[in-house]
Amino acid sequence: MRFVLSLFKLKVMNHTEKKTFSELEYLVMEIVSSEKHEYYQGEIFSMAEATVEHNKIVSNTLIGLGSKLSNQDCVPFTSDLRINIQANSLYTYPDITVVCGGVEKLPNTFDTIINPTLIIEVLSASTKDYDRGTKFMLYRDIPSLKEYLVIDSTGKVHLEKFYKKEDGLWILNEYKSTEDTVPIESLSIELAMADVYRGVYG
Repeated sequence: MRFVLSLFKLKVMNHTEKKTFSELEYLVMEIVSSEKHEYYQGEIFSMAEATVEHNKIVSNTLIGLGSKLSNQDCVPFTSDLRINIQANSLYTYPDITVVCGGVEKLPNTFDTIINPTLIIEVLSASTKDYDRGTKFMLYRDIPSLKEYLVIDSTGKVHLEKFYKKEDGLWILNEYKSTEDTVPIESLSIELAMADVYRGVYG
């Protein structure tokens, strides 16, 4: 079985026989792949490598979230957790995902969830336009999603927070100083920008 899957992986990665794939084919490929890939409407995309600064910001933010959510019914997850947006077919691995009220998995999978409350992406030079634009547009199709944070890791202190109001409108707030505190309405907590960027700049 492993040999068969390895051959299938090579066929997919080389794109020698076809250029679009079913969701099942993608999921099988991910089982045997040593790298993570996104899937969208039949296409498979390699995910960008992360810098030291990127990883440090992710680690800092996870630590901050974990300490503040210890007494809540909300759990932060790393980028090892895949999400699927059933309304538009996207499969991806956010840098940080927070789920409140219990995890809902995609049927017939053990490693893909469909009900994030908060998603955080740490921007890199190669992904910042995608994360702010098309990806956020796709994320807005998630019924459970209430808040989206994008954090810059390309040389400046900058966090953009998008919060979904009860009427469905998304509101943007920006934070550009390590002296700022970011209220996370969906979790009823606050994050200090100094903690998010600790050991990264300055």
